[in-house]
Amino acid sequence: MARILLVEDNEMNRDMLSRRLTRRGYDVLMAENGALAVSMTSAEKPDLILMDMSLPVVDGWEATRRLKADPATAAVPIIALTAHAMESDRQKAMEAGCDDYDSKPVDLPRLLEKIESLLG
Repeated sequence: MARILLVEDNEMNRDMLSRRLTRRGYDVLMAENGALAVSMTSAEKPDLILMDMSLPVVDGWEATRRLKADPATAAVPIIALTAHAMESDRQKAMEAGCDDYDSKPVDLPRLLEKIESLLG
């Protein structure tokens, strides 16, 4: 069972997406901010991270840069999740180190395809 770290500060979004992923057989861990995401990734070793980019404490851009700069966590695939749906936002996410990008509101079939592709 693949382990996914869902990093999302909006409780309703976190609850809805975590339940949908759990129903599809994923073990879902949750973090409400980027600082917690960085520490949880080191401790819990998720197989993939779904990273909201607009987060409190440490935003998703900086959390991604920190994770990708650390050899212990650099290989964990990160999918940026953001309401910012411009091509420049996708580019910014990729430059921060994200492996893929998806816009909100989440289109679950499309997101699942990206998750499965990155998990191999």
